Amino acid sequence: MSRYAIVAALLVAVTMFAGCLRIPQPTGYAYTKQQKMQAAHHWQVLANDVASQINTELINREYLVTPVYVRHSCGLPDTCGKGETFPFDEGFNDLLVSQLVKFGVPTRAAKEEDALVVDYKVQVLYHQANRHQWLQPGVLTALTAGIVVFRNAPGEILALATAGAVDAALATTVVNGHYEVIITTSIVDDNRYIMRSSNIYYINDADFWHYQQASPAPELELTSSHYSGSND
Repeated sequence: MSRYAIVAALLVAVTMFAGCLRIPQPTGYAYTKQQKMQAAHHWQVLANDVASQINTELINREYLVTPVYVRHSCGLPDTCGKGETFPFDEGFNDLLVSQLVKFGVPTRAAKEEDALVVDYKVQVLYHQANRHQWLQPGVLTALTAGIVVFRNAPGEILALATAGAVDAALATTVVNGHYEVIITTSIVDDNRYIMRSSNIYYINDADFWHYQQASPAPELELTSSHYSGSND
């Protein structure tokens, strides 16, 4: 086989192999922002926002004197067993009730027959993969251009500009944690949603337990082998 024939055969093989790989390539979403919950104050901000939505919906739908009751995510407070509540459940419940009272919404301490029930659900999401947040599009180009402008500047100014560019890069390039939470609040009247709101937040990995029930301790079954030192 001539050299040209071998080259032609290789080109055909490469073309066929490349054709087999013609699948949609993964691409990221357009740059967006997502808030991160890191303090109880952030829970209060969420509670105020949800209370405002509830108040607005009740006014718009003319539930002006209808009482509401905020229910713990595990059910009625007096039936929540040990470990069924968790820090966010307790904190958000109290903060939401306080905000509703401030808005003048008739809020009840116990469930009444004619009261609308405010339910909230917390879903903790764990992402096993390491997720990186890189520079926003155009940031690196702008930083580079800024440094180039100073190319003839004194060393001190150039060092200061470079340091500022590094700070900006570090501020916009982070490694995201593995956890997110979805918090959904709703009111249902006669099997019909009259208000429903969902919010998604990043959380610190070490704080995930704030948003879910504690796992029960494992139970160990003792057998005779555990008593090898017992007397006859």
